[in-house]
Amino acid sequence: MIRTVPNSNRTNLTLPEMILLAAWKLEQQGHSPFSAEDLIVAAWKEFPKAFGLRGYAEQYPDANRVLSAIMGERGLAKRGWLAKVGQKLYSLSRDGQRIAKRILEGQEPEEETPASSRLPREQQKLLLHMLDAAAVDKFVTGQTFDLTFADACKFWDLGEQTTGEAVDRKLQAVEKLLDTAQELATKHGLIIQQREITDSDIELLRKVHRHLKERFSRHLMLLRSRN
Repeated sequence: MIRTVPNSNRTNLTLPEMILLAAWKLEQQGHSPFSAEDLIVAAWKEFPKAFGLRGYAEQYPDANRVLSAIMGERGLAKRGWLAKVGQKLYSLSRDGQRIAKRILEGQEPEEETPASSRLPREQQKLLLHMLDAAAVDKFVTGQTFDLTFADACKFWDLGEQTTGEAVDRKLQAVEKLLDTAQELATKHGLIIQQREITDSDIELLRKVHRHLKERFSRHLMLLRSRN
């Protein structure tokens, strides 16, 4: 049975909270991921007075009203309640699921700092850079024989001319980042630039990291030996 928010609490909900509950209901009905259009209609059906077109509230939804609450600076995507998984496709993040449950249970939807903000901006950029690196694509598609040391350096964001202790510092920083990111993803869900980073994403990066370290150990040793 799909739970609904108690009538006594409906008048106290903010627009983003209403949309969050509409998204929750979509997922409970098996619609995941869902499109922005799905969410527009679901929010309007659940809360027609809030999301109905002015003068025609019972007949048509106000799409702009819903979209602005999804994508605005304080919208669901920015808050980390929704994860963007494709072109105008979304799913509920872990934070979104947790907060929706709190509302349905009649609790105050606590405000939390998005997990992404607990990572410095440079680390966020590095994590996304690693996920999109050519080395990851080659690893996933079984083309490891095509991997080059240049691919490895790009994955680590390590200059091929880096020498000495700087090599180890960089690799240690990568490993520390993966540890931190996995902890955040596991406990809070991790969303960076509207992209959800999952435990499996981090585990994939660990596998690629280990493979590259082993594959190019001699190259790394040579860099370490240079002054």
